[in-house]
Amino acid sequence: MEPTRERDQLLALKVMRLTKPTLMPFNLILADDQDLCGTEILTQNKNDLSKPRGLNYFPLGDLLTLPQNFGNIVLGETFSSYISVHNDSNQVCKEITLKADLQTSSQRLSLSSRNSQPVPELLPDHSIDDVIHHEVKELGTHILVCVVSYVTNTGENLAFRKFFKFQVLKPLDVKTKFYNAESDEVYLEAQIQNITPFPIYMENVSLEPSPQYKVKQLNSASDGKKDSEDEVFCRINYLSPTDTRQYLYCLKPKPELYPEIKQRKGLNNIGKLDIVWKTNMGEKGRLQTSQLQRVAPGYGDIKLTVESLPDTVSLECIFDVTCRITNCCERTMDLTLVLQNPNSSNSTGLMWCGISGKQLGKLPQNESIDIQLTLLAVSPGLQSISGLRLTDNFLKRTYEHDDIAQIFVIDEQT
Repeated sequence: MEPTRERDQLLALKVMRLTKPTLMPFNLILADDQDLCGTEILTQNKNDLSKPRGLNYFPLGDLLTLPQNFGNIVLGETFSSYISVHNDSNQVCKEITLKADLQTSSQRLSLSSRNSQPVPELLPDHSIDDVIHHEVKELGTHILVCVVSYVTNTGENLAFRKFFKFQVLKPLDVKTKFYNAESDEVYLEAQIQNITPFPIYMENVSLEPSPQYKVKQLNSASDGKKDSEDEVFCRINYLSPTDTRQYLYCLKPKPELYPEIKQRKGLNNIGKLDIVWKTNMGEKGRLQTSQLQRVAPGYGDIKLTVESLPDTVSLECIFDVTCRITNCCERTMDLTLVLQNPNSSNSTGLMWCGISGKQLGKLPQNESIDIQLTLLAVSPGLQSISGLRLTDNFLKRTYEHDDIAQIFVIDEQT
């Protein structure tokens, strides 16, 4: 408790921040029996009040200590404080009003849990108590402003105010990366670093997608049993100071958005990360990021995706690959398919089989067509599919598509 009574006031204001207690540290002094004053030092260690029972060298004791000042608070925690107005005089005070406001860099919030009606009277050696709570959502300096007003027994109106300053620090550093897949899926990698001086327990890290997406979290591993998934970070998910943890999510546009390519291009809002953690003494904190945004990939006039492809193929065997061609421009296209095999100076492990220069016909705006192509594996190893050309006969423009997919060729004779 911190007294803030002024000399000419009949009432005293006391404010204490309500936080979880901490374990009292045990400061061990090492010494040898034959050292000068060694016996006295060992005796002092043995009789130290903070020494844990049965653990001679453990740095934390069995006792709990309460905070001695306001200290600092991290973003996302709940600020709680006990406020007491005590009548230290021998007079009866009337019409007592207690008001508590929290001043931030951008706003002033009223935190008083009591109603606005004044207390009719306060007898000597009696007090008015209040407990306030506020979830901290801003960084920087915060000032708790407490104002007390009352009327003395002679009818004089008196008032005083006190200020309590504390800092709100950033607990986590969150960085995000986006990876765009050809299948219109978006992979979000979130890197979360603990920048507090103490370890925290990560209770929940989830992604709340925007209405255009559905999300699948990729941070658990299944052991093959039904409804059995374990966190890849193990059940006790602690994050030590300065440590970083990575979380991965897969977002896919909802099916009703597939027909409209333009609408899918405009999806910039991905969602929000919701992070809930606890300190080593069980205090809970919550942090929600602002709306995460990405720049939608540009597909140009034509989008080419691979719909089906085997993972492996034997050497000197043919295989099929199914490709989907989508018209992303604002006009109808008349397409011709050209298959280019590499020359001797730029050899590859795959050769096209089939007719080159095939007419695919007219493809309207925002429409797709699936084509099945055949290739021959001529070299072992990981090979890339290249050499597919699409020509728009209207504008005489050719679109080149290389490295559209990869396949592993196996030499079964070795």
